[in-house]
Amino acid sequence: MQNHSTSYLVGIDLGTTHTVVAFARADKTDPEIQIFQIEQLVAPGQVAARALLPSVRYHPAEGELSAADVSFSPAGEAAVIGEAARLLGAKTKGRFVASAKSWLSHPSVDHGAEILPWGGSEEVSKVSPVNASASYLAHIRTVWRHQFPDAPLEKQPVVITVPASFDEAARSLTLEAARIAGLNNVRLLEEPQAVCYDWLRRNAGNIKQALADVHLLLICDIGGGTTDLTLIKVEHGGPEPKLTRIAVGDHLMLGGDNIDLALAHLAESRLTQGEKRLSAADLSQLIEQCRLVKERLLAEDAPEHLNVTLLGGGSRLIGGSRSVSLSREEAKAIALDGFFPLSGIDDLPDRKRSGMVEFGLPYAAEPAVSKHLAAFLKLHKDSCREALQGAGEVPDALLLNGGVFRSRPVTRRVVDLISSWRSKAPALLENKHPELSVALGAVSYAIARRDKKIKIGGGAARSYFLLIDTGNSSQQQGVCILPKGSEEGDEVILKDRRFALRLGIPVRFHLVSLSGDSEFKAGDVTAITDLFHSLPPLAVALEGDENKPNGEAIVQLAAAQTETGTLKIQCVSVADSNQRWDVEFQIRKKGALQAEAGLPAQFPAAAEKIQAVFGSKSRQIDPKAVKNLRSDLEKKLDSSRNDWETPLLRALFTVLLGGLKYRRRSDAHERVWLSLTGFCLRPGFGYLVDDWRVEQLWKIYPQGIQFVNETQNWTEWWTLWRRIAGGLNVQAQEQIFADIAIYINPAAARQAGMSKQIKNRGYDDMVRLAAVLERLPVNKKIQLGEWLLKRLQKASEPDQTWWAVGRIGARIPFHGSSHNVIPAGIADKWLEQVLSEDWKKIPQAGFAATLIARMSGDRARDIDEIRRRQVIEKLKLGKAPSSWTDMVEHVKELDEKEEKQIFGEALPPGLKLIRTS
Repeated sequence: MQNHSTSYLVGIDLGTTHTVVAFARADKTDPEIQIFQIEQLVAPGQVAARALLPSVRYHPAEGELSAADVSFSPAGEAAVIGEAARLLGAKTKGRFVASAKSWLSHPSVDHGAEILPWGGSEEVSKVSPVNASASYLAHIRTVWRHQFPDAPLEKQPVVITVPASFDEAARSLTLEAARIAGLNNVRLLEEPQAVCYDWLRRNAGNIKQALADVHLLLICDIGGGTTDLTLIKVEHGGPEPKLTRIAVGDHLMLGGDNIDLALAHLAESRLTQGEKRLSAADLSQLIEQCRLVKERLLAEDAPEHLNVTLLGGGSRLIGGSRSVSLSREEAKAIALDGFFPLSGIDDLPDRKRSGMVEFGLPYAAEPAVSKHLAAFLKLHKDSCREALQGAGEVPDALLLNGGVFRSRPVTRRVVDLISSWRSKAPALLENKHPELSVALGAVSYAIARRDKKIKIGGGAARSYFLLIDTGNSSQQQGVCILPKGSEEGDEVILKDRRFALRLGIPVRFHLVSLSGDSEFKAGDVTAITDLFHSLPPLAVALEGDENKPNGEAIVQLAAAQTETGTLKIQCVSVADSNQRWDVEFQIRKKGALQAEAGLPAQFPAAAEKIQAVFGSKSRQIDPKAVKNLRSDLEKKLDSSRNDWETPLLRALFTVLLGGLKYRRRSDAHERVWLSLTGFCLRPGFGYLVDDWRVEQLWKIYPQGIQFVNETQNWTEWWTLWRRIAGGLNVQAQEQIFADIAIYINPAAARQAGMSKQIKNRGYDDMVRLAAVLERLPVNKKIQLGEWLLKRLQKASEPDQTWWAVGRIGARIPFHGSSHNVIPAGIADKWLEQVLSEDWKKIPQAGFAATLIARMSGDRARDIDEIRRRQVIEKLKLGKAPSSWTDMVEHVKELDEKEEKQIFGEALPPGLKLIRTS
């Protein structure tokens, strides 16, 4: 039994693949740091203590495991955690939860929704990413209590590590998971810093000599789900070197899981032999098998080949099993050449590639860690030069951490890579236990903090900016509210910016962050580019005086990095600086909050109309009220919906989103909700936090529509996604294309029964939707365009198909990036067919030619001059509008009417389109 006065300093590495716990006595001057051995189910009927707790869960079928086997489950849950879960997950499909940590950093999901295991069937119980993470911590807490009953974990100071690249949402969610697990005395520490603290502890007394020739240390921490990069400047001159963290990488969902996935895709291709792809559940099982195989094939004494086996299901559990072989050379080729190629310092990630999405996780588009390393160093080249005192831009020392570096070939490859970028090899700081050092370092940090001997400085890793409206429609602006390097606890008040906030009304702010070298001071205004990263919305409701329900408070924003390692924002009253309101990140996604400033006085009445139709009592509402909602809103607001300005539209969208779950009351409910929601959010971007709004709406896409036999409902469904396509990311657009391609592909359309489906599901609307998916890869755009051109050879094709061809082949996209424009050579071939049509009879063909031949000023995109002249001459002969000819002859900005033609309908009045692609 432990003494009641005994307390501990605890470090928890809550990893994507494993969770590790280290601890030390808090009452010792120089305590020994130990790894906590975590009891867990390691196989059915067998419990053992292990240094690593696999961060996975297995959700067994009813009666599959004994009551004793699930006794280690989190309270109230029938789930297995740890090594046995991994073992069972490799043998069974659709019941395995992995990578919860990656889900915490996923920007486009409700982290509190029960969505894992991803792809699991309806009968399998589900858990949210936050609760999955909390369950690993709860398991630790339970096991700890068994070993230290007089020193419960919730009473100890705990340091939980997170990737340096985690944004404020992911950090807040990690603290939320700890709170759910009953741990409240928690501080966060960046994992690369923890690795460095572990190295400093192990080299105590010899640090000055070990770092004598080191000026810039690169810490590369590659775990199961993330690649985490940090630069530490080493300054000499004192009794010991001074270490300052000068840069961290942006979030990169790229790690050991990706190697497993790549091996699984190779195995899948052999298992399926070009036939139907594996289900998500089958692939999950296959990935787990490939993870085990990878670790053996990348070891020093690796066998030449190993088999992976995909088990069958049900009665075919044995007979349905299929095995394929993976070789040592294949594993090395994928890991080394695919993820760690010897690329050049100027070889950067290819932005033209689309990210790989499996199980809903948006993995990095570029798999080469080498290229991301190069991009990281390029982004921080000024800081590198300064740290190296002008002697190059590549770090002179390396500290490697993470499971992938248990493989010596991978370690050697990274050293060789950095060596190829500088005149000599970097110093490699020793790390014999890359799977344990983060937890050990977390305790080392806790000891240093206790003794007031913090070894690594640096302050805030990023600069934070509040988005503001400057009236400039071409460029979004932000004002710095917390500069990079701000020390913990140092509050910055934005004195030159004041906000008049109505009391009792929720308001929202939108922040972005920047981790580059640029130096900013609080209050600096800068243009927001694609180097900035969007944070979740911030919300606050200022409590007011009951006697002054419509009162206002004049406030300033205050920002600071907290002791727990998160960003704290407050509204500070100008009249009384002691009066403050916390501004919280909206990480629970319980509904958007919308500022009401600038809304018409009739807005509350209009909102009531919507809530009456899409509220808890809407089942009893008169069906006419549902069908007439649009006209009723126009009457309440005393204006046509085409005159509703963007703030009003987005406020109405918020009310409609609140009625999301009631949209399926009837076919009319569904039809009206889809129509109004898409209309209020069009074009899906251009207004503050539209990205967040689109994320919320995208969650309904997998659900589809309820009334599948109603053609008009399908029309409104496709129209909604067409209207907001500009706000959909690459993965979302590819998902839509995959779902509608079968109806557009002329070959598939000839299949039996397909014509009826095509008619029922709104073929014309699907074509118009496909045409605006501008973020599709070029090869898919080419395929789509050629399908439509083939269909246009038949007279029965609707005229809108010509508009679609024009949008797909356009030289200047409406919302996408110019690198996704189809090549000029392909556009030229398309124009041959378009030019053969009679544009007087089919003016839409002329407009298609206009978009395809439009002058962009970029010779890489523009068609050749001969073809351009042919288009211009035919437009003039056909007496097409002069504006069309102007677009082909000159680089021309579009007016409102022309933008409407391209978008497909009028844009919101006064909307300032901000194109950051």
